[in-house]
Amino acid sequence: MDDHLIRVVSPDGLFRAAAAVTTDLVRTVCEKQQTDLTATVALGRLLTGGALLGCLLKGNQRLALVVEGNGPLKKLSVEADAGGNIRGTIRNPIAGLPPLEDRFDVAGAIGKAGFLHVWKDLGLKKPYQSMVQLQSSEIAEDLAWYLTSSEQVPSSIGLGVELDQAGDVAVAGGFLVQSLPPGDPQQIEALSERIAALPPTTTLLRQGLTPKEILIRIFGSSDFHIEQKTALQFHCPCSREQIEEMLIGLGREELLALQRQEEPAEVVCEYCRTVYRFDSDQLDHLIARVK
Repeated sequence: MDDHLIRVVSPDGLFRAAAAVTTDLVRTVCEKQQTDLTATVALGRLLTGGALLGCLLKGNQRLALVVEGNGPLKKLSVEADAGGNIRGTIRNPIAGLPPLEDRFDVAGAIGKAGFLHVWKDLGLKKPYQSMVQLQSSEIAEDLAWYLTSSEQVPSSIGLGVELDQAGDVAVAGGFLVQSLPPGDPQQIEALSERIAALPPTTTLLRQGLTPKEILIRIFGSSDFHIEQKTALQFHCPCSREQIEEMLIGLGREELLALQRQEEPAEVVCEYCRTVYRFDSDQLDHLIARVK
């Protein structure tokens, strides 16, 4: 099943929801980041969460999710846009933790103390910024808490990443359900009960359920309007021109110090791991552009 996401709204307009399969995306990013098993599950959950929140954006809007905790992974970052383009990185890709009660110890790898930072570029003069304390460090609960507390939209999120016996990503995906004003307590309770009764998201994906079929299980019927279907893919917009501007921003003295090194200067994109090299002549051109 190709990675994709659908976003729906209930006929009465009281709920909106999205579900996604992100298997190839998670596999691609985690291979680039060289994550161990626990780090793969953690970063995979955040990548899927980024895809789900990204579907709430419009046009050229973008968002970034950053999880910082006191665990061995240190910092996880994901960027997504409204078009389904997503990338992610991790400060320390090796959690080095044993399973906890037959599950990957994602909360221990992230750390029980820390913060979730959310940035949104909505095309305004300044980006929207918010920060909440981590609630469980399991990522799904933390994203739902952010949406409920900071954006004042009661939300439920399910995220899952399952690995095969070789340690590769077998399935990944998730769902997001939000209650919209004015809200209906009875419908909210019924929906909450159906979500609580669902098997793990990875089980649904392993059974071959599509995002639409997952939402049918959540709503109890297919009586919803599909507003959007979006292909999801890894995309890193880094370029040599961007790296040049970054180096110029270091200033003349820093560039001269790089030029004095015996080997060409190298800059590695933390997201896609592309290596950009600059020899002495190329650094000369950059030095000449410093204002």
